[in-house]
Amino acid sequence: MAKPVFVLNGPNLNMLGMREPEIYGPDTLDDVRKRAEARGKALGLAIDFRQSNHEGELIGWIQEARGGASGIVLNAGSLTHTSIGILDALQAAELPVIEVHLSNIFRRDSFRHHSYVSLGAKGVICGLGVQGYELALDAMAKLVAPVP
Repeated sequence: MAKPVFVLNGPNLNMLGMREPEIYGPDTLDDVRKRAEARGKALGLAIDFRQSNHEGELIGWIQEARGGASGIVLNAGSLTHTSIGILDALQAAELPVIEVHLSNIFRRDSFRHHSYVSLGAKGVICGLGVQGYELALDAMAKLVAPVP
């Protein structure tokens, strides 16, 4: 069986649906998980969906992905803008990475315009709400498809 795609979520994403719905939308993280799993199933991808408020745990999961996943979809939340450790882990994982943000980070505070994650990502999807996860999985399906 093919290795799953890790869909990793960082700090405060467990608060989706409650935290600033005018920015992040009304969907909960469980809604996002269900949509990601449904899209993964339609694409023939197994999904391993996780969330942590702890940088070290996210780094551990990225390291685990190196041998246990076919790719990573990552919404690192606020750690996007601060974590060189996550960037180092992504580069060491040597896997395709798609960075996702629910909001358009370039229409927000200037400190959100810089992303360490982007330096380790194949692509970035931002500003499209929870649909961004589905679009990331569409792209990932093409990146991890077996070469004929």
